[in-house]
Amino acid sequence: MPSLPWHAIDTVLLDMDGTLLDLHYDNHFWLEHLPQRYAELHGVSRAMAEMELQPLFERNAGQLQWYCLDFWTSELKIPVRELKLETAHLIALRPDADTFLEAVKQAGKRVILITNAHRDSLSLKLERIELAPYFERLISSHDYGFAKENPQFWHALHADAGFDPARSLFIDDTLPILRSARDFGVKHLLAVKEPDSQKGPKDTAEFAAVGGYRDLIIGL
Repeated sequence: MPSLPWHAIDTVLLDMDGTLLDLHYDNHFWLEHLPQRYAELHGVSRAMAEMELQPLFERNAGQLQWYCLDFWTSELKIPVRELKLETAHLIALRPDADTFLEAVKQAGKRVILITNAHRDSLSLKLERIELAPYFERLISSHDYGFAKENPQFWHALHADAGFDPARSLFIDDTLPILRSARDFGVKHLLAVKEPDSQKGPKDTAEFAAVGGYRDLIIGL
């Protein structure tokens, strides 16, 4: 990965899940723990639970409600917040993410967290990983009513935070979100090579990818 032109970057916009935090927690919860608990709570087989859940997941993927715990609690008739606590021990920082955050903050850059995570999910993770002190703002897409995949999210963020897209770096592990940011005019974009520590590297398509966070500090 080429070194970043830090002299041309004032604002660093960072995703949370899969970018700063290991995506293993979320993948395990949605693909393993929730189907199992859904089966138990509704008295159906695991196979039946997955048959019922899969079309719901596919229908809502990438939409704001996909990330909303209230939506899933209502839709599935199970206490999703409480279930997320059952696997909270899996919440973990990606290697050297805190070193990177500290270096960027010390360099005087604006550092803003922008996540699709519901505020309840954000709070759960911040209780276990001390991220808040590194950031000027902690923004959930639910604050604006649009997921990061939606162009209107970026207009709302720009109006709220007043950043210069041409002098901003954005790191995210989701390609449609990176494309949405690029369409808005965010100039410096990085994907994440291995958002889930248990699944190995992924194809980041047209985007350069973060391997190790220490590599990004070069030239800062």
